[in-house]
Amino acid sequence: MKVVIKFFIILYLVILKSSVGYASDESIKIGLLAPLSGEYSNIGKSIIQSSKMGINKIDDSKILILPRDTNANNEQTLKKVESLYEEGVRIFIGPVFNKNLSGLNKFDGAVFLSLTNKILNNPDNVISVGINAKSQFDAIKKYQEKEKLNKTLILIPKKDYKNEIEEAITKSKIRVKKVFYYDTDPTKLTKQIEKVTKYKIRKQNLKDEIKRIENSDEPNKEKKLEILNKRDTLGKIGYDSVIIADFEESLKSVATSLLYTDVSPKKINFISLNQWFDETLFKETASQPISFPSINKKNYNKFKSDFKKNFNEYPNQLSVLTYDLVGLIYYLLVQNNFEVNNKLFNKKNKFKGISGIFEINNKKINHQLHFYTVEKDKFIEIF
Repeated sequence: MKVVIKFFIILYLVILKSSVGYASDESIKIGLLAPLSGEYSNIGKSIIQSSKMGINKIDDSKILILPRDTNANNEQTLKKVESLYEEGVRIFIGPVFNKNLSGLNKFDGAVFLSLTNKILNNPDNVISVGINAKSQFDAIKKYQEKEKLNKTLILIPKKDYKNEIEEAITKSKIRVKKVFYYDTDPTKLTKQIEKVTKYKIRKQNLKDEIKRIENSDEPNKEKKLEILNKRDTLGKIGYDSVIIADFEESLKSVATSLLYTDVSPKKINFISLNQWFDETLFKETASQPISFPSINKKNYNKFKSDFKKNFNEYPNQLSVLTYDLVGLIYYLLVQNNFEVNNKLFNKKNKFKGISGIFEINNKKINHQLHFYTVEKDKFIEIF
């Protein structure tokens, strides 16, 4: 039977522990692989701090977190894993980055819960726990069905995650009318968007219609011309929604190009991928409303507030996933009678953390995401 549980309900976990007992009196060691030095040390520090918060919530001395510095370097990562592996560690949180996964498959019997959101071509013993593209497109599909959207244009940048997006489109079975790949070079972007939105054709349609009316004897001729002269184009683009698979400034550039080609969110639905509640989107008023899938915002805000109280700074986005992972591992250990074996992440299960619901099956994790829209300086929850 599927079980959904909030790991932060300590009393319930204590009851579970007492009912199943322990398979061993030894502590269960969990390796935590994070960049504690170098360029990404701020991310590593935030991850360590959030894992401490998770351990404090569990309040079980049998669970030990062993942090190790990877310096975001693959060779350094493998050395630290080897050392922990020799100590008997078989469960690892991390590595953080996809580029540091190479070579981990040689550690037989170990499982790595990497914070990457990429799922393709990972070693067999690596479970991606980031907000992957499949989870996001599952939520977008749900939004499509809610809004009855069936003519969707998907804009995909020619970036290194292109294959992840393509795989997610296929597996989510989302409704797609057209997929268009664009170059993010600003000097090329607008012309590409003009092409996919048939801007020049619609522009010429307007000129032709103005000329036709000017040479006609139609009633209310002047009024019609007045209306047409206020327009930029004439004719439909053939889509009821557009998904922009991009982020930050690149996302804003694409939205601006759409507006330039007379494609407005007032006419068709603008949708993007998870934006982690980026408040700079509030300034892009012409591109609103724009919607996106993400984690539970209410819980995320509370987590950030608690983190700030504990450490006098705000957490990195990956920290909330680390916090939930500590609870997820503990929950699965409880379910597996505190035995660390291949069954731990193979069995179909669900877990409710503060970021939302994790779906676990056959060493894969998907997220059941919420959906939000940005409008008038607010993130408004749709579902």
